[in-house]
Amino acid sequence: MEYVPLGPTDELIPSIGFGTARYHGKPGVLGRAIELGANLIDTAESYNAVGDEPGAAERIVCRELREAGAPAFVATKVSAQNLRYDCVISHALASRERLGIDAIDLYQIHSPSATIPITETMRAMEQLVADGVIRYIGVSNFNVQQMADAQDALESSPLVANQVPYSVLDRRIEAEVLPYCQAHDITVIAFAPLALGRVVTGPDAEVVRQVAAESGRTPAQVAIRWLLDHDRVMAIPKTERPERVDELCGATGWTLTAAQRQALDAIGA
Repeated sequence: MEYVPLGPTDELIPSIGFGTARYHGKPGVLGRAIELGANLIDTAESYNAVGDEPGAAERIVCRELREAGAPAFVATKVSAQNLRYDCVISHALASRERLGIDAIDLYQIHSPSATIPITETMRAMEQLVADGVIRYIGVSNFNVQQMADAQDALESSPLVANQVPYSVLDRRIEAEVLPYCQAHDITVIAFAPLALGRVVTGPDAEVVRQVAAESGRTPAQVAIRWLLDHDRVMAIPKTERPERVDELCGATGWTLTAAQRQALDAIGA
């Protein structure tokens, strides 16, 4: 496994972790990820299948971590409607209980609020750090101005990460968000790194498939390798199959050629 720094801290996180959006918890998936060193597990209080009780994904993560019996770096999120001071505190405590851990490693604002001041939310986040409920503060789906406002609202803790959609087929963050994160030591956690499967089977993925054939890799490995070659970027694919974990973790430990990178870069040009 390869590792990247978490924000401006001394913490190193794996360059590949696993997400749990719409995750049904097939036995062995997260355990295999942890075995391979991809032990950043990302979830959210809002991640539930239709008909599930609130926090269902966090409970699944708890069960799988217990079965794995090995340390993991656990990230979860508080929803945008729960960003008032008291709500942030109570929802973090509830997430920690559902996850069955002593502290949430990375607590993220799932998306920005248009009505709740970021200063109020970040005051609660820093209190959670001081109380040992969470270790690090992150955001998700924030633009540059929203990240700057979040940083300005923090007094004693850094903003370490922004979780955003990013893939070889979805390059929107490259205009502003990615350069800002790289300049300000904010780790980009790329969700939907396979563009919901389009990098493998979609009509725009022909170049990815060609590079995969040349390199003896799979299209998924090529697409994730391209992401990992960017400074300050790690990826959180999602799978329901343990055997697919091995394939996705196979995006580490090798490099694309300059010509292959150029061909992949041109997809979004």
